[in-house]
Amino acid sequence: MIQHFPIVIENSSNPWLKRPIDFNSWFWDCNVTYLKAYSQPYYWMKKTPDADFLIFDLGNVIIDIDYNRPLSLLRQQLPEERHYLVDEFYHTDFHKSYEKGQINSAIFRDEVRAYFEKDWSDEEIDKLWNSLLGKIPAERLKLVHEVKKHFQVGVLSNTNLIHILAVNDILSQDHGVANFDPIFDWVFLSHEMGLAKPDAAIYERMLTDLRTAPERVVFFDDLKENVEGAATLGIQAVHVTGPEVIFDYLKHV
Repeated sequence: MIQHFPIVIENSSNPWLKRPIDFNSWFWDCNVTYLKAYSQPYYWMKKTPDADFLIFDLGNVIIDIDYNRPLSLLRQQLPEERHYLVDEFYHTDFHKSYEKGQINSAIFRDEVRAYFEKDWSDEEIDKLWNSLLGKIPAERLKLVHEVKKHFQVGVLSNTNLIHILAVNDILSQDHGVANFDPIFDWVFLSHEMGLAKPDAAIYERMLTDLRTAPERVVFFDDLKENVEGAATLGIQAVHVTGPEVIFDYLKHV
């Protein structure tokens, strides 16, 4: 089930639903096998999540990120006729391999140098690569701390070693913790698992480790394809389209 907040997507027969708003709009409804678009009134819902686990993506859910910032910096260092390389960067095989931990950081940096035909130092590449990372707002960590009293909480993120070391530095400098271990009960990172969203295998591994059924998990992610991948397995998947979404969803916990 995909839920788009602040509007909650459910059938009108659901007993949790409250007063309908007096207009129709198109939205996506998802069951475990397919998505279909249809028109019916929106409904508001106020309910503590019926689940045992709350699993959060990192980017734009826990930590602010800007996917375009490193790409913009790369374009500044390349002639215009080579900007197409920047546009394809996230889709390269070596980027996908690094995200799954199939190559190490040294090989990744060498691949970056070869791909862009630039003699950048390791430090220059890391600075470019980490430029997408922003702040980890304290109120998000406070929210996790509060809901942890009622649910097991975790992270499921597509990431890599260069990024996660930089994220740990942000945690240490801004929040006084070395990593996510004291904050979350479960930490699932793509480069440690050898798997990546939205492939079904990464959600299946997570469910196996949690020893739970998919419907007992609520998963928050900012990318539609990852939300759909989780929903296909029956996970309660919430599309995080803005910073207020997780707060709206969890405000009655």
